[in-house]
Amino acid sequence: MATIYDLKPRFQALLRPIAGRFVHGGVTANAVTLAALAMSLLQGASIALLPGARWPLLLLPLTLFVRMALNAIDGIMAKEHGQKTVRGAVLNELSDVVSDAALYLPFALISGVSASLVVLVVVFGVIAEFAGVLGPAIGVSRRYDGPFGKSDRAFAFGLIAVLLGLGLAPGSWTAALLAAMLVLSAITIWNRARKAIAEANA
Repeated sequence: MATIYDLKPRFQALLRPIAGRFVHGGVTANAVTLAALAMSLLQGASIALLPGARWPLLLLPLTLFVRMALNAIDGIMAKEHGQKTVRGAVLNELSDVVSDAALYLPFALISGVSASLVVLVVVFGVIAEFAGVLGPAIGVSRRYDGPFGKSDRAFAFGLIAVLLGLGLAPGSWTAALLAAMLVLSAITIWNRARKAIAEANA
């Protein structure tokens, strides 16, 4: 199933010169990863501390875009500039799920948004990423199968943030979107687990 992740090669091509400049400037891939994590924590804290304010919500899409760019850049630096390490791989996977939780769990504090659905979507997102990294654990590739990966979650939460930030009151539409995200996340978990097992058996 197609996901926003399929656009990654084109996105990386645009960011490759920036990654090169970072490397020549002495910046490490792990430093980029940590910068993306710190930015995510600050953004999530702004929503959590000011759940009734609009500006943190309107800022979220920009933060998500910059985070996605930094995640692509650290990957290029690791794979194409000899900075790939076990520590970096662990840091990358852990920072992804921590960043997701920091960015999206604060939506549960917004009045009118279903806290239980937000928490379930975040939990299922963590499980989906865990299903993805199970691939290398059983000797096959890291799974990025859709239909609802990290980039898709970012787009969906970014959309909700913009609509709320523009003044649309939460209600049945936020519940419906979160429920759809939950279902898509469950399908993603199934697809990643199933395809990892199929690849291993092949």
